[in-house]
Amino acid sequence: MAIYLDVHPDNPQPRALAQAARILADGGLIVYPTDSCFALGCAVGNAEGIERIKRIRQLDDKHHFTLVVDQFAHLGAYVDMDNWVFRAVKAATPGPYTFILKATRELPKMMLHPKKRTVGVRVPDHRTTLALLDAVGGPLLTSTLLLPDVDGPLTDGWSIKELLEHQVDLVLDSGDCGVEPTTVVDLTGDEPVIERVGAGDPTPFE
Repeated sequence: MAIYLDVHPDNPQPRALAQAARILADGGLIVYPTDSCFALGCAVGNAEGIERIKRIRQLDDKHHFTLVVDQFAHLGAYVDMDNWVFRAVKAATPGPYTFILKATRELPKMMLHPKKRTVGVRVPDHRTTLALLDAVGGPLLTSTLLLPDVDGPLTDGWSIKELLEHQVDLVLDSGDCGVEPTTVVDLTGDEPVIERVGAGDPTPFE
């Protein structure tokens, strides 16, 4: 059964964050809030966690998983960016964007697009997310919590806990989650390609 932790939106309790970090370190799968909407998250390299996300969301192998980091400066270890991409991503972070970029060898193959060797990356602007990443001490592999049979994102943490009771290990809720998915921008070509319009303003990439 999933654990439900309700934390303060401005000052998330360190004990709760440490509990979430331990579950992630032990191979668990959690739900956590972001500035766009709730997301599913597991440790980078957690093959079972990836398969659990795929089952929950009914995803195929072409899905782009996302690496969530706490600051722009940490992206360079995981993705390749030439000068114009570097400037474009830096200008839009932190914020409700996911960028598709070429992955470096630091990331395990299991989380990359099988043919393109690409991955989504994201720097959120949400206090609880950033506090969780600090407690974890590194990035998270993540995917937006969008369910195949549900119209739109789920916005209530307790309802998510009841719905995914036996499919996740923990639901972290701070009561201030965004309600719209990220805007997804593919930056692997010569020009930006907007894959999904969401919470982030797409105008800079049009």
